[in-house]
Order: sequence, then structure tokens, then C-alpha cells
Amino acid sequence: MTEAVVIIGSGLAGYNVARELRKADAEVPIVLISRDEAGFYSKPMLSNALAGKKTAASLVMKSAEKMADEIKARIVAQVSVDALNTAAQTLTLSTGEVLPYRDLVLALGADPIRLPLTGDAADTVLSVNDLNDFARFAQALDAGPAGTPVKRVAILGAGLIGCEFANDLLAREVQPTVIDLAERALARLLPPEGSERLQDKLVAGGACFRFGVSVASVARGAQGLTVSLSDGSTVDTDLVLSAIGLKSRTTLAAAAGIQTGRGITVNRHLATSAPHVYAVGDCAEVDGTLQPYVMPLMQQARALAATLAGKPTAVSYPAMPVVVKTPACPTVVCPPPAGAEGTWTVTRTDDALEAHFAPEGQSEPLLGFALQGKAVTQRQALAALVPPVLA
Repeated sequence: MTEAVVIIGSGLAGYNVARELRKADAEVPIVLISRDEAGFYSKPMLSNALAGKKTAASLVMKSAEKMADEIKARIVAQVSVDALNTAAQTLTLSTGEVLPYRDLVLALGADPIRLPLTGDAADTVLSVNDLNDFARFAQALDAGPAGTPVKRVAILGAGLIGCEFANDLLAREVQPTVIDLAERALARLLPPEGSERLQDKLVAGGACFRFGVSVASVARGAQGLTVSLSDGSTVDTDLVLSAIGLKSRTTLAAAAGIQTGRGITVNRHLATSAPHVYAVGDCAEVDGTLQPYVMPLMQQARALAATLAGKPTAVSYPAMPVVVKTPACPTVVCPPPAGAEGTWTVTRTDDALEAHFAPEGQSEPLLGFALQGKAVTQRQALAALVPPVLA
């Protein structure tokens, strides 16, 4: 096993590196380590599973055993990594096993950011970041404070995940109240007109929004939970879901002396500061940027697999539109690069919105776009006009 490629993490990043590597190299030993059951599922599906009446069990597409057979790998499930020794090229597992590696891939993912809330119900606030989290959330929805299904959920965060869960809860006839310190929904991705359209569609479906306020405490009340806001007002609810963002898991790498920033620092070959150690997915900070979406992850997996198979390949990102899973208001956004200077030009009709981001006073180059309603059919055509994020 000294020649093994060891992958820590069984999410989309870890499994896709393993799959791509097996395509490129039929013989190299692959070991995949997972702290959970290691079933293969798509994490993005968690935020629209309720509308599809999915359970945690039905979201699993393939068991760990089936994946092990498919990629001809050893899968070590329900085991954590206690230590990484980059000099000796070994991992110490929670079972006591010392596992050597030829190359190591850190596909560790990210953890939900936790707000420092007060109140006697602060510990009841849920986040959904993996399959087990979703199972707990679904169970909580079924058994509210009075033992009956939940009818009200307060969502902390009006970003991508918060809005997707709001839409998904509406399909279950649950009223979501979305709370954010920002002034509008998806403020980092959409122009104001796009935010307004999304909010209007969700409100028409039964959602509420509270902007410009933060949450101070969550307390138990006679009729469920009371969420106290920074402006002195309160929101009564049955359940609180936090969706304010993710923080890359860097603890293992940092403890091993590997350079970290907002994520695990890697170059275009996804190599860390330690020889034979790489990082992909939500935990990887590539050339100073984090891209917590599926398309960048897939690009990383393909490039790294080629590198591990003996063909060094730098990752490149084409324009990567993000499909927002809000059926109440179909939305696709290709955000402009961070720090890009320009303005949005917005065209609206009753059934569509099309927004282009370009330098001030110009129509090109097209640096980003947002599409809603019937305009989402323009996704591929516009993506072809946007310069690559990483060429």
C-alpha cells in the first residue's frame, strides 16, 4: 500500500477524483477514507430534496460497497484521521492503523459557519451540510414542538442555500422566514432587479423576508421558538435552520504544517505546500480563490486525476453558470470575477429577466450574467461569451 493514492473524503470531490483516476490508471491502489457511511450521493440535492419527497436513504445513489467495486478501491468508512505526517507520508487513523500513501488527496469539504447565538434554544439551531444533517432536519420537520409536523421555519441567511431551502420548504407547505443582514436575497450573485424578482416569487408562494437585521438569540416559548433580532423585533417559529455559509476544513492540514488561508492553499496543479499532498473541492483555495460549486469541483477532479496518473495538468475553469434551485423563480447566474469593475444592464419582461455585467459603458467583454424565468434558456449561449475564470 505504499504506492497507494489515499483520498480523505467521500463527497463529490473525493469520489470524482477516485473515478477519474481509475479511468486514467487501472492499476494504482486507491484508498478512500470517510468519517461517515461513505455512500455516494449528490450534496447539492439536499436543498431541494423535500419537494421530491426524498429521504436521506433514498438520496444515496450507491453504497460504499458498490462504489468500492466500481472504482476498485479500498473504502474505509466511519473512520477519522487523527494525524498526518507529511515527512513519513503516513496517516494515523482513529482505529490506530498507520496508513502510508504515495500521494494524498484532501477532499475534506467545509463546515457550516456557526453564529454566536444566545438563548436557551440556541443549541437547537440546525444546519444541513451532509446526509446525516438532512436526516436530522427531516426528522425535526416531522416532529415539531407539539409533536406535530412543523409549519414555520426561520432560515438564517438569504444566500444560495437559504433561498433554495426556502423554496423547498414551500413545497412542503411550511412557511419560511428568511433573515439576513444584507438588504436583499442573493446579494453577492444577483443585480438588485434579480433579487427583487426572486423575492417576489418566493413571497407569492408564502415566504417572508427580514433584511438588514441579524439574529441575537433563540429561545423557547409557549408556541415554539422565539428568534430575537438586532432591531429588537422577534420572529416566532417552530424550527431554525442556519444557512449563512461554509468554512473550509483546514485543521488537519494546518496541524501537519501545510499552508492554509481561507482554505487549504494549493496551486493550479492543486498541490499543497507539502510534497505529494493535494486538495480539492470546498476545502481547496486555488490561486487565492474558493469555488464551492459543482462545476469547479469537476474541473479539479479531472485535472488532479491526470496529474496523479503521471500527466501533470493545471486546472482551468471555463465560465461556470450556477443553477439556483428555486423553481418558483428559475434562476441561473454566472457571477463576474471578484473585484471586476463594471455595471449590470438589465432587461425585464413579465416572464423573463436577462442581466449582463460588463465594463462601464460597454457591452463587451461580457464578464458575467444573470437569467431568470424563460431567459434561463440563454445559459449556454451567454456562457460561451464569458472569458474563462482560469485559462
